[in-house]
Amino acid sequence: MTHWLVLPVVLPSLLAPFIVLAARYHIGIQRVFSVAGVLALIAITAGLAWETSDGTVMLYQAGDWAAPFGIVLVGDRLSTLMVLLTAVLSLFVLLYAIGSGWDDRGRHFHALYQFQLMGIMGAFLTGDLFNLFVFFEVLLIASYGLMIHAGGNKRLHAGVQYVLFNLLGSTLFLFALGAIYADTGTLNMADLAERVRDINPEQSAGIRIAAVLLLLVFAIKAALVPLHFWLPSSYAEAPAPVAALFAIMTKVGAYAIIRVYTMIFPPDLEATAGLHGDWLLPAALVSLAVGMVGILAARQLDRLVAFSVIGSMGMVMVAIAMFTQAGIAAALYYIVHSTLAAAALFLITDLVRAGRKDLWLSSQPPVAGAALTAGMFFAAAIAMAGLPPLSGFIGKLLLLDAGFDTAMRPVIWATVLISSLVAVVGFGRAGSVVFWKAHSVPLPDDHIPAERPSALSFAAVGGLLALLVAHTVFAGQVTAYSTTIAEQLFDGRDYIDTVLNTPGKLSDAKAGEY
Repeated sequence: MTHWLVLPVVLPSLLAPFIVLAARYHIGIQRVFSVAGVLALIAITAGLAWETSDGTVMLYQAGDWAAPFGIVLVGDRLSTLMVLLTAVLSLFVLLYAIGSGWDDRGRHFHALYQFQLMGIMGAFLTGDLFNLFVFFEVLLIASYGLMIHAGGNKRLHAGVQYVLFNLLGSTLFLFALGAIYADTGTLNMADLAERVRDINPEQSAGIRIAAVLLLLVFAIKAALVPLHFWLPSSYAEAPAPVAALFAIMTKVGAYAIIRVYTMIFPPDLEATAGLHGDWLLPAALVSLAVGMVGILAARQLDRLVAFSVIGSMGMVMVAIAMFTQAGIAAALYYIVHSTLAAAALFLITDLVRAGRKDLWLSSQPPVAGAALTAGMFFAAAIAMAGLPPLSGFIGKLLLLDAGFDTAMRPVIWATVLISSLVAVVGFGRAGSVVFWKAHSVPLPDDHIPAERPSALSFAAVGGLLALLVAHTVFAGQVTAYSTTIAEQLFDGRDYIDTVLNTPGKLSDAKAGEY
């Protein structure tokens, strides 16, 4: 058992109350401790990812209680990749929040930010479905506080809508957990993987209902059509750094689907046969189409970016819904890409907001720093639309290749290619209106030039774009690693054996009574 695995959860959970109690009125001290905490998270998660890169599965047993009796955190290639991605993303988002002054426009931003990181890290590392529910609730509470940061009626309205939809998901989650526990007597993922296989298919109605409910819950988190209605207004109205951090939030839903439906309810499980392709793939294709059409139809830049998140999640879910090693590998590559691209677009949108009276796609005078902002928007739009040479193009090629041998190949290929063309047109229209046509707008006599955004704000966005370039340059290595992750997921024996066969309290004497 290693105690390093619990640090990504414990560190932000300790740092948040410290910031509230010791530095509530000192924004400079809050910034120092928040940045230092995120840098420490990057170092810790990078070490965990390195430790698991050879296939090692790491385990932490709270109180030394053995699974399935105690709380366990599990680190394998997939979970450590996701926590590393979260830590790296959070650094650049935090730097932007500091550089733009967003963190000083309301109270407790840095404390809520740390609690948000705690919930995300816990969701990726937990080895128990009930604790996944707990960390989802931590995410919900912290994210609501961040959403209404700096106030405003529109922001409050969007926050309430966000909470209501997610509370619906939480209620369904509890129903699903109750049904699973009634049929199996456990909520530990590794133990469930063993027990679900022993259920007689003729008596599997309860477990099948639970599997459907879980899929609905995770689909809400992933903003999958028709459960996506909460996302456009919530992300568009949220403060820019918050929306950028939320780029990883939808990936929590995708991660949960990958984890649960490759280990607990795999495609070859007779009790839940047909659940994956019959339900998930059509919804994913519709999500992809709706998201990209939303980009074309959007009349505000922030809504355009929000719909691009829906479209990118549709792309991810199309790859996941194949439930093949090639499909999961493509999904993982695209998850990293879309997280960075979406976060960059939300921050660039805020750079535009700082120099215009609003974000409507109408001709207005040029924003301060227009040339640099336009260049960044151009690069991020190319990435999100999936044009060469950036990583979005490679991710779509991997997806198309994964779908080549499936029965739905014509539909998958047509949807991906047509939606990509629609996205190109939508982003091109937005960029030309905001940046190109702005130079043809005469300046009013009383025009006061907006203040140029800070260098730190530009540096934060540039850092995300640099990561996209690195994701493209090292696409071969990342794809190979994604393939090894998919292989480990579909095998599953290392994960299960590590969790269930590690000694701890009650591991022997009580096991037979369980």
